[in-house]
Amino acid sequence: MQRSDTPIDEHLASIDPRFRDDVITLHEELAALFVDSEPVLYEGKFWGGSDQAIIGYHPYTYRRSDGTQVQWFVVGLAAQKNYISLYVSAVVDGEYLSKRDGPDLGNVKVGSSSVSFKSLDDIDRPKLTAFLQTAREATTDS
Repeated sequence: MQRSDTPIDEHLASIDPRFRDDVITLHEELAALFVDSEPVLYEGKFWGGSDQAIIGYHPYTYRRSDGTQVQWFVVGLAAQKNYISLYVSAVVDGEYLSKRDGPDLGNVKVGSSSVSFKSLDDIDRPKLTAFLQTAREATTDS
């Protein structure tokens, strides 16, 4: 995936209406949480080879096992075909935060570093806020 020149507002306007309001709400919350850095839209092939558009918050650089340095984000937000996904790169006590705390967020599907859901109505909002704050705190030195 590469950084995109597409303005985030344009991207948000293009999201499926089923998810648009929830994604905009999450975008506003994430932008406020990560106020010290501008969100960045990434577009291209993602894990599994699917085309994606992900809004990334709080960039950081990490080194792959092959030594290549990559710029990525702590939290990413994407509207998928059938759900909304949060990609969370934060690790706490050696475990991805999504895997550790994601199941407590509500009616969600949890991957190693992702949490997916159909609507914000499926999520315990105070727990989501705390989850995202933990992600931020876990990566303040990144």
